[in-house]
Amino acid sequence: MSSNEENKLELIYTILCDDVRLEVGNKLSLMGVFQNIVVEHVPVSLIKFAVVNHWSGEGTHLSEVRILTPDRQHPVVVSQPTRFEVTPGGFADNISFFVNVTFPAAGEYWVQTLLDSSLFDEQRLVVTDAHASRGAEDVSEAIN
Repeated sequence: MSSNEENKLELIYTILCDDVRLEVGNKLSLMGVFQNIVVEHVPVSLIKFAVVNHWSGEGTHLSEVRILTPDRQHPVVVSQPTRFEVTPGGFADNISFFVNVTFPAAGEYWVQTLLDSSLFDEQRLVVTDAHASRGAEDVSEAIN
């Protein structure tokens, strides 16, 4: 793919959520939209989880989503590459579904979107242990 073709595609948004449904009129319903994951304890497993990428521009491309550990050395999960097409001046939604995803520890994970096998976008996903956070807040309140 030439760089001129690459410039014709833009990632408008990436949304993380529990599930996605296709509704009448080609509308998407997103359930359980989130930016961070706050749980009582880690490790934590999510039964189902989706990453929605909304593209504009043109061309036929291959998209892949992967989530990396905080050190960026290991994949937590990787989607199968998916081909999608954007007609000139149009848009396309690419949805990656994951099941039984386990986050082994609290920290900053990285949601990466690859386009045609090259890193295109990266977003931070913070997994927080609420119990550990509450313990820290309790200590702070006791000191004050």
